[in-house]
Amino acid sequence: MVGVSTQSDDIFADLDASQREAALVTQGPVRIIAGAGAGKTRTITHRIAYACKLGQWNPDKTVAVTFSVKAADEMQLRLQQLGASSTITTSTFHSLALKQLRGIWHELCDTAFPRLVEKPGALTFRAMKRVLRTVDIEDSQVRDVMAEIAWMKVSLIDPSDYSRVCAAIHREPPANIDPDRMSQIMTMFEEEKTARNQIDFNDMLLIDCHVLQTPGELASSIRSTIGHLTVDEYQDLSPLQHRLLQLWLGENKNICVVGDPAQTVYSFAGATSYYLKNFDQEFGPLTADLTLNTDYRSTPQIIRYANKLLQGSQEREDYIKLDAVKQAGKRVETTVYADDIAEARGVARRIAKLVQHGVAMKDCAVLTRVNSQQAVICKALHEEGIRYRVRTESGWHNASLASSTEARKALMESLEQHEDQGVATVSTIHAAKGLEFSHVWIVGCSEGLIPFSSPQVGEALEEERRLFYVGVTRAEDSLHLSFSQGSASSSMATRQASRFLLRG
Repeated sequence: MVGVSTQSDDIFADLDASQREAALVTQGPVRIIAGAGAGKTRTITHRIAYACKLGQWNPDKTVAVTFSVKAADEMQLRLQQLGASSTITTSTFHSLALKQLRGIWHELCDTAFPRLVEKPGALTFRAMKRVLRTVDIEDSQVRDVMAEIAWMKVSLIDPSDYSRVCAAIHREPPANIDPDRMSQIMTMFEEEKTARNQIDFNDMLLIDCHVLQTPGELASSIRSTIGHLTVDEYQDLSPLQHRLLQLWLGENKNICVVGDPAQTVYSFAGATSYYLKNFDQEFGPLTADLTLNTDYRSTPQIIRYANKLLQGSQEREDYIKLDAVKQAGKRVETTVYADDIAEARGVARRIAKLVQHGVAMKDCAVLTRVNSQQAVICKALHEEGIRYRVRTESGWHNASLASSTEARKALMESLEQHEDQGVATVSTIHAAKGLEFSHVWIVGCSEGLIPFSSPQVGEALEEERRLFYVGVTRAEDSLHLSFSQGSASSSMATRQASRFLLRG
């Protein structure tokens, strides 16, 4: 143990006791429940670097998987800063599956590798419209149908079972399509894609699963590339990703999973915290089952609000309580406005005032529940001279004020001249997951928006509570909550404060 301690002193210098304990356990199945701001990325990258440095892990067979390219790149950068081998793989599920399939495709079949459709854009949109020629739905609903097909895939639901599943879980297909008809549409859509030699990201996972569950050299060759596996954001695992993970491992038990049940916010897309909660039953006995609950991101006031929010949940026993270590800051503010325009202008003025007092624009973020809330926010920011960028579930977008070539050029020149200030962020809460800002405004905190559609007590409401929790815990130094009592087009106050807004 003396030797281990000596070799680990430098690499673990910036870890606290709990993080260090997690990083020192390098073998066997390990579960780490890591709360918001608890330094999970720091912990797992130190763990990987340490195990490889000691020679306990082969860097060439060390794999870390997460759910976004940004998170994978961040892990790779941190590993490099720790002096870890560049041969360590950090990847998303889909990127790793694509790499594996490309590596064995010539042995799998004689045809060219299918065309990968990275986003549900024009190609798949046209394919779906062709399938739906006989179905009377609006173009705006095509994406809803495609999203339902994606949900069926990640949930491992065969089209022939779709109707029974809908009946069992009381699920209603989009666009008022009958479940049996929806099954037919999925089959027709997949046939259309095959004719076009197209696959999407979920198809890659399915094909990879098919290869891995077929006994033979191809499956063995893929499985042999993974010696130690780390999976981040494990609470967002879908049944399809879970199945692929099982097949990657085979009999291998060297897996570490990191996640937080309180941050499960993609259930609508097939994600479930079930696998994180039941990891010990699937992979036990565990080498270690650890919790990181010290929040280094937010002030005690923000953490107290976040903890209180989760305490109102029927599932509170599944959630950890965060401990704050930062110095006390400002209280969490709640402001009521007359209408949406007043709310947007009020938020914009507050940001402008902070900027006048030296706060960088890049440290400010306005979070919304849905994309449609963002236009009025962006207009108000523009009127106050606040540069901004918009983030939706599909990624970053340039400021909407840059509608012409000249305007875009002027915007870019402005950004270059003010690199120290950067730009403010306007984002949905979903898209802000994994990000953090010094000052956060969450707008539209009224029933119907937060929680969306005002669901009854049940899983839908808990998903909305968790989403609001994610929004709250994006804030480092100040958190501002607001809602409007009505719309600008009506003089009547019709909105009620969100049930998630707390006193004190």
